[in-house]
Amino acid sequence: MKYILNKAQIKTQPGGRPPAAIEITLGGVLAAAIPAPGQPAIYAFQPLAPGALLPGIGEPNLRAAEAISAAIRAALDQVSPRTRSVTVIIPDTVVRVFVLDFDSLPPKPADAYPVLRFRLRKMVPFDVEHAGLSYQVLTEKKDEIKVLAAVIPGAILAEYEGAVRAAGYEPGAVLPSSLAALEAVGAGDSANGMQAVLIANLSPVALTTSITSGHDLLLYRTLDLPEDPAAHIEEVRRGVAVAAAYYEDKLDAPPLLLHFAGSLGTGEPGAEGLTNWLDGFELSVVELAPRPATGAASSLGTASIAAVSGALAGVR
Repeated sequence: MKYILNKAQIKTQPGGRPPAAIEITLGGVLAAAIPAPGQPAIYAFQPLAPGALLPGIGEPNLRAAEAISAAIRAALDQVSPRTRSVTVIIPDTVVRVFVLDFDSLPPKPADAYPVLRFRLRKMVPFDVEHAGLSYQVLTEKKDEIKVLAAVIPGAILAEYEGAVRAAGYEPGAVLPSSLAALEAVGAGDSANGMQAVLIANLSPVALTTSITSGHDLLLYRTLDLPEDPAAHIEEVRRGVAVAAAYYEDKLDAPPLLLHFAGSLGTGEPGAEGLTNWLDGFELSVVELAPRPATGAASSLGTASIAAVSGALAGVR
């Protein structure tokens, strides 16, 4: 799914993706960097105090901006990135992602963006004209164009970029967690990357389910999760069930694997914990990006490396 990461990112700088990435989550900041071309990535994690980050589109997200910048700096300094430019991965709940159908779309981005903003104006509860927006054509036929669009409130985007700059680094690209994680699908294995894959990216506040099939994105759905533990688990079960049913409907076969990214927020290992939550489902839960046996500069706790690994996939 390299086309998604290369093209449908909120912001990017010329020269390709940076050889370093961070994911800012409720639990902390996960950093990864490739020390030299051809070498495996190094990872580090810096925890955040509860309440430091409250992701959403309606209010400021960074409730402890200085602490978050300090965590970004500490995590990145441990992996010694080659450049000051980094890919910044932010929570799914602050970005709205849509798969849109058009009869036609202007080929030049400068002409396509006004069309997209007009279409999105009634679909999001914030000012689209001043929002961060990016898009990627997924499929194109004679009278049909399928487009992936990602949009974020301008003020929220500025918050995250400002925290990175305050840490002494530059946001070279900005991505929601699940779009970044999609790049980890079939990383290093083009054959597996072309197969249909069902993915669940979980955080303490949201679940994003997605289905990729070759060069197409069949499903991308983010659900806010309730705080009550029992209701929380039940909503996760319901979200996975809906995605699995959609997979079977679109592909004429039930999914056998559910690829996990993110964190349960309970301290349990991700895939193992989600397997317990989905007791009774005929699905095997596997890590989308298994942790390497070596390469951690600090304890990673239960943090998933899927999003940062995806951000670095294909970087030379």
